[in-house]
Amino acid sequence: MRILKDNTAGLIIDIQERLYPFIFENEKLTKNVSKLIEGLKIIGVPIFVTEQYVKGLGSTIEPVSILLGSIPRIEKMSFSCCDEPRVMEGLALSGKDNIIIAGIESHVCVLQTVIDFIHNGYHPVVVEDCVSSRNENDKRIAIDRMRQEGAIITTCESVLFELLRYSGTEQFKGISRLVK
Repeated sequence: MRILKDNTAGLIIDIQERLYPFIFENEKLTKNVSKLIEGLKIIGVPIFVTEQYVKGLGSTIEPVSILLGSIPRIEKMSFSCCDEPRVMEGLALSGKDNIIIAGIESHVCVLQTVIDFIHNGYHPVVVEDCVSSRNENDKRIAIDRMRQEGAIITTCESVLFELLRYSGTEQFKGISRLVK
């Protein structure tokens, strides 16, 4: 299945202040998620953002929040984004079937969201270098499970170039600068 920009949205899940310091390779995650967000914006892919229980976990971390700008944050109490009606309504209105996924934690909110997306007829595209958990093994097992469930597993650079399809455009130049 090709991931085409006209049928794709992005979802950034729960990259929040109080949990983030404990996430495996969190600095690498910040760098990759930032590239992904900037790339999706350059290409024109709509982005949805969730925050889990803001009172307890805080807001989206500052570097990511700055890149997201005025994109609304959808607060949720459920682990799966699919159990939050505003997420599902937004996706339904967007008309997008492919959902590029980044965020934390891989083995909880990301995993449950991916399974529910598949059940609801969406095609989750998990960006492996843009998801993580507190424990490296939890991330590894979650990626394996998501693959078994039918999710597409990819990397940030790979999905951005797949969305582009062609070189020689201004968007290509922007993405090329990002990944250098």
